[in-house]
Amino acid sequence: MGRGKIVIRRIDNSTSRQVTFSKRRNGIFKKAKELAILCDAEVGLMIFSSTGRLYEYSSTSMKSVIDRYGKAKEEQQVVANPNSELKFWQREAASLRQQLHNLQENYRQLMGEDLSGLNVKELQSLENQLETSLRGVRAKKDHLLIDEIHELNRKASLFHQENTDLYNKINLVRQENAELHKKTGIEPWNSEDDCFLVAFDV
Repeated sequence: MGRGKIVIRRIDNSTSRQVTFSKRRNGIFKKAKELAILCDAEVGLMIFSSTGRLYEYSSTSMKSVIDRYGKAKEEQQVVANPNSELKFWQREAASLRQQLHNLQENYRQLMGEDLSGLNVKELQSLENQLETSLRGVRAKKDHLLIDEIHELNRKASLFHQENTDLYNKINLVRQENAELHKKTGIEPWNSEDDCFLVAFDV
């Protein structure tokens, strides 16, 4: 035999009301999590109890869900009311101008300008940013210098090997000339009269 329908109205008994709240709250959180996983939906759920306690669940972050909700509501208002479209884009333009101003101010401060309005904590934060940037620049410079040194060593090794090969070939030619002289009696060619070889070590 199935259960009868429950009348949807406030539960007068405080204990029963708290038990029902806990059960229904857990159930709705479970359903919200399932919805987010099964349907790849971004879900945000907030519940305030009768005592004012907050319970929340979000599939990403609650701030992300709230920001997305606010933006979606603004877009809906723009579609519903053409007059609000101008205000929407005015707010967007003002926000972009403020971001640009902040970036320009931050750039000037990084260059050592407009520092008079900063307090000790802000100056210390700026100093930390500069030190972090300087460490990054130095690390990049050291990396490039090491790469150049390795490349120069590689080229020097190749030149040394080529020099050794040429020296060996000249010695081989000299030996062949000496043997030819023995067989024919012709004065051998002296390579030192026609060329010279620069030997060096890496």
